[in-house]
Amino acid sequence: MLELDANPSAPADLIKDGTDASFAADVIEASQSVPIIVDFWAPWCGPCKTLGPAIEAAVTNAKGRVKLVKIDVDANQAYAGQLQVQSIPTVYAFYQGRPVDGFQGALPPSEINAFVEKIAALAGEPEDDGLSAAIEAADQMLEDGAAADAAETFAAVLQEEPNNATAYAGLVRSYMALGDLDQAEAVLNGAPAEISTDPLLEAVHAQITLAKEAANAGPVADLLAAVEAAPDDLQARFDLATALHGNGDVEGAVNELLELFRRDREWNDGAAKAQLFTIFDASDAKDPIILNGRRKLSSMIFA
Repeated sequence: MLELDANPSAPADLIKDGTDASFAADVIEASQSVPIIVDFWAPWCGPCKTLGPAIEAAVTNAKGRVKLVKIDVDANQAYAGQLQVQSIPTVYAFYQGRPVDGFQGALPPSEINAFVEKIAALAGEPEDDGLSAAIEAADQMLEDGAAADAAETFAAVLQEEPNNATAYAGLVRSYMALGDLDQAEAVLNGAPAEISTDPLLEAVHAQITLAKEAANAGPVADLLAAVEAAPDDLQARFDLATALHGNGDVEGAVNELLELFRRDREWNDGAAKAQLFTIFDASDAKDPIILNGRRKLSSMIFA
């Protein structure tokens, strides 16, 4: 019986065999930094024997901009069932912890190549070295509290490269640091259509949303007392999470929202999950608090 071994010419971490036990690490967490394609297959599946090598070749040609995890559904049925894999081969693409695209059945090599390239492009293209240095300097200015200088530097980068999503996001963050949410939102709304859905701009959009909500949040102490007095008051718990995040307690906010989701995942049209995703989008994807929060939410969703 033929098994679809990973392409021997690919780097060891580029194509790997995954399991239900390793799915969270190999797919959910790994997709925070690079898109992950998951190929659900089985040794007895004829079309899988065609698709497997073709998608491995396309992933190898992408040179690290996307990775492949192969799941044998005979040996690993949990996530296949949770993702409603009804026939094989089935392919899902994940980015930043979420499924973003997919297809079923074997495709021609040209369509496979196009799919892999589309998924690889989600992480963006490498920036020009000179502009990268300027952006790095502006980021340091922002970290050091020199938000006005950072804004000038990011704006200068955009003069050279108007579609630079990193510089656009940096300019938005600079105005947020200056306390000018209206100007930050105006800059974000003026971003070119070509980069409007870039993850970096989606992140600063989430940050603006959370900052506006925090401005209207009540005192943490009062909301905490309300939740302690009435643990089933889900609106109070949601408001507490908003207030905690506004006061810089990201972990506390995530924990309250996870508890809300555990109590009633459908409350207010799934507001707890939506707010968690907003916080995840607004935060550093590699932050241990965010990674832990994503892991806990995923385990609840797929339970």
